[in-house]
Amino acid sequence: MINTNRIIENGVSCIKRISPIFLFLLFILELSAQNNPIIKSEVDTTFIKIGEQVQWKVTVDIDSTDFVIFPEGQTFSPLETVEAFATDTTRKKDRLTLQKIYALTQFDSGAYKLPAQRIDINGVGFMTDSSLINVATIPVDTLNQKMYDIKPLINVEKSNYTFWKYLLIGILVLLILGGLLYWFVFRKKPLTEEEKVALLPPYDRALLELKRLENSRYLIQDEYKEYYSELTTIVRSYLEEDAHVTALESTTGQLIEKLELLKDAGELNLEDDTIKQFQQILQTADLVKFAKNKPSTSVAEHDRKLVEQIVEKTHEALPEPTEEELLEQAEYQEELERKAKQKKIRIAVISAIAVVMIGITIAGVKFGFGYLKDTVIGHPTKELLEGDWVRSSYGFPPIQIETPQVLVRQEVKLPAEAKAVITDMQAFQYSSPIGLFNIATTSITLAQQDAEPDFDKTIEKILSNFESQGAKNIITKQEEFTTISGVKGVKVFGSGQFKAPSSKELIEGEYTVLLFGGKGFQQYVILTWLKDDAYAKEIVDRVLTSVEVKTEV
Repeated sequence: MINTNRIIENGVSCIKRISPIFLFLLFILELSAQNNPIIKSEVDTTFIKIGEQVQWKVTVDIDSTDFVIFPEGQTFSPLETVEAFATDTTRKKDRLTLQKIYALTQFDSGAYKLPAQRIDINGVGFMTDSSLINVATIPVDTLNQKMYDIKPLINVEKSNYTFWKYLLIGILVLLILGGLLYWFVFRKKPLTEEEKVALLPPYDRALLELKRLENSRYLIQDEYKEYYSELTTIVRSYLEEDAHVTALESTTGQLIEKLELLKDAGELNLEDDTIKQFQQILQTADLVKFAKNKPSTSVAEHDRKLVEQIVEKTHEALPEPTEEELLEQAEYQEELERKAKQKKIRIAVISAIAVVMIGITIAGVKFGFGYLKDTVIGHPTKELLEGDWVRSSYGFPPIQIETPQVLVRQEVKLPAEAKAVITDMQAFQYSSPIGLFNIATTSITLAQQDAEPDFDKTIEKILSNFESQGAKNIITKQEEFTTISGVKGVKVFGSGQFKAPSSKELIEGEYTVLLFGGKGFQQYVILTWLKDDAYAKEIVDRVLTSVEVKTEV
């Protein structure tokens, strides 16, 4: 007979032993589940009309310390990203819930697969679910609404905003430079006291300086040497300027001798006593300056008065200037003014050149002298690179590409033998009138819908076309190419010598060809550009990054 009580006791005993371990495992599993990120994605609708928008929402539940990177750019191809809204963040204890919404659209009807998107969390990629979006056409009533041909492309004038902006900046800079030149060079500055005295006639200036000497403190401070030095300098400068006697560099004896010669010649009507008084003052000054003689204060003051009288008598003794002398003085003043004006002009020109050179040097160091030269003089591919780019789809099957200029449809005439293989060929191209820069796209629909494209044959035909146009020494490399949306194709690239436009000269160039295709169709993109053209290389890189194609017709 089975003892049920014993069995129950044993079962309870086992549960008591197992339950702590079981609870610990449950805790670990729950903690692990909390640490793992949770990603959910959804669309608000799977059916839209052409041009309408579908909102794709992704929600990520993470730990507060995790770092998340959401998809960026045109990663939703074949759908186009209209807008990526700001991330909405909700915090709950140590967990964060991030929600981001993307507005997507499509302008061609059909069923499109919204590809799985990569969400990076702490450097680890997590993929969302993909979705199927149906895009329906808008019905058109052709009975009531007339149908018209597609209008041709028209040239639209570019806005002159940039031109006027730089023009106004240039005018402002010139005005500032002109103001600085006027203020520091051409403006008549207020004269200082020394300049005002220097502009006085020699006679008035000598009397003013003697008056200042009278009010000086030389004699009070027992500075007789300085006093007599200034006294003799005043009278000697006056005689040199007004009487035209080389007085400053002459000794006392030489100066008196020159004055006596002028008196004898009748050019200076001075009395003998005046000349003798002047000689005594000069001799006294020589003794004070060189022999350290010290006359009395009254003698020094008396000598100053005598010098003042000598200046007055000399001024009266000088004959009135003739008309010729006055004319010479006027011409001399004009010559001085002309030289002063020329000096100001030279300073202005040198200053302007210095400012321009400094500006060029700073701009050259910051942006590069080659870039500065191309900006000032102009460079065709630089203007393309910095201009307004256009993103559009070309041909069928469509090639979506971003280019600096709109590609123009090319007339394609298929030869009779090609029509058996090709149903339709649509080509678009842009060629720069200067240099070698060229972008072209071609979409081909094959006659057999299940036929696979022959890339090798296409590459051979493209290279043969290069050679028929005069290209030589073509070097070819090949590798796999993948678009941002993950479409795989073939990239053929290399260099060679190409014929320059409107010339027979061969120039060094580079080229790249992208080839895509599937059952019943083929697409390819061709780019050529001048070798060592950095701006063209930037354009090519940007164009290649933007290429998107459909994998199905």
